[in-house]
Amino acid sequence: MQKNYSKIMAGVSVLILCDIGNTTFHFFINGVHKKYFLDEKLPKIDEPIYYISVNETATKKFKKSFSGAINLKEYINFNTTYVGMGIDRIAACLGYNNTVIIDAGSAITVDIMENNEHIGGFILPGIKNYEKIYAQISPKLDFDFSVKVNLDKIPLYTKDAISYSILKAIILPIKEIVQSKKVIFTGGDGELLSKYFNNSEYKQDLIFENMKEIINANNCIT
Repeated sequence: MQKNYSKIMAGVSVLILCDIGNTTFHFFINGVHKKYFLDEKLPKIDEPIYYISVNETATKKFKKSFSGAINLKEYINFNTTYVGMGIDRIAACLGYNNTVIIDAGSAITVDIMENNEHIGGFILPGIKNYEKIYAQISPKLDFDFSVKVNLDKIPLYTKDAISYSILKAIILPIKEIVQSKKVIFTGGDGELLSKYFNNSEYKQDLIFENMKEIINANNCIT
């Protein structure tokens, strides 16, 4: 996908995007990130806001504060037979071909793009949620996840065994479907996981970059 933001910056002095998720309102204001938990008071913003949302309740709160905000979902045309795919996953996949798109947050979503269409995907728990699973089984399994575990050796300590198992549970099913495709990672744990894959790239602002492209492609600057 070619990145060209000249139309955007020519049409508005401050570009404000918002990705409304299940835990936060994630704002992107001229390259600066700002997150608010769903129960927090939202800031006062007078400029136009462009958003996507996977959370209907949070969207209602958002619209009370920003009644003129523009929902970019209305401008997206995405080819898939997948039922129930979140708009955040769709936005992340836009413009990619023969690529696996992985958003590693509280959940890890894995989506496969082939021949200019989305052919399917799957969802894994995020690293933090895997940690919670072990702690729920037994207090003796309540250990912090470690990135220093050696995946080439069978662990000899319980704390290493847990981190080893978490990483293997995430990495192996992804590698099975990646094969020779390019892999794009985003999300809070994306940079960490990208290090375990060849032909991979980490893009912190992937969704926001693609939201900018949607705005440009549809001339929806007000």
